[in-house]
Amino acid sequence: MIDLETTGFEPPAAAVCEIGWCDLTAVAHNVDGVPTSWDVGQPYASYVWPGHSVPPETSAIHHIVDEDLHGAPLWSKAAEMVVNPKAMPGNPPVALVAHNAKFEKQFCTDDLTGGLPWICTYKCALRIFPHAPGHSNGTLRYWLKPLGLDRATAAASHRAGPDAYVTAFLLRALLAEASIEKLIAWSAEPALQIKCWIGKNRGQLWTEVDESFLWWVSARDFDEDVLFTVRHEIARREAVRKAGESAFGLSSSAAALNQSALALEAAAERQTAAPRAAAGAQDGIPF
Repeated sequence: MIDLETTGFEPPAAAVCEIGWCDLTAVAHNVDGVPTSWDVGQPYASYVWPGHSVPPETSAIHHIVDEDLHGAPLWSKAAEMVVNPKAMPGNPPVALVAHNAKFEKQFCTDDLTGGLPWICTYKCALRIFPHAPGHSNGTLRYWLKPLGLDRATAAASHRAGPDAYVTAFLLRALLAEASIEKLIAWSAEPALQIKCWIGKNRGQLWTEVDESFLWWVSARDFDEDVLFTVRHEIARREAVRKAGESAFGLSSSAAALNQSALALEAAAERQTAAPRAAAGAQDGIPF
């Protein structure tokens, strides 16, 4: 798990001022070698010298100030120790993990990570826990109530070490529902949003938004997450309609077969009754 605290939102204007990390290690496997149990390690953190002063508005979020950073390593050195797989030859990571990894990937470039795949616990939580009250790290922590999480260790939100620690427990919960490969695949796609935050439909579930609005959004220049979500929802509704049409076709076919069977039974009955009626007439027996 990787978590960064920075002096702003985007490089190069913003720079890293703290990096936190925490390992999630498989401790048991099934007969096929698939991990079935995971151990959350201790979190670690290091200040990083950003090369400029920390703006007061960002200090107000993570409470890191210039005085904390005196003597801290440069980002290139800190990243080499934490996110470079060459620094971990004995037990290299399968993937790097972050909550909303899109942010961390701005600073942890492929040049630094060696091109390791990423798992975004935010994107994966949207898929696996769509009914959660929210999908921030903190909200999911209190909603999931993961066994073994130490409140004191996780207490300082918006600090890199504690946030990486919480993300490790979130990843453990996700891995109980989906494979590593599936999480990596979902993380490579845009986020599949739960609610619409556009115009009159703001706060409404995308599954409940009128379809004409979906088509309107799909033809406009919204961000990739919105467009991905809208096109996914349109495709889902079309699949449901086709499934309904197929079910109706099968039902109609079954009804037709039933009618044919009844007609054959009636014809067979008539063929049986005709000779009996003739015999009865000869014997004076009314039918």
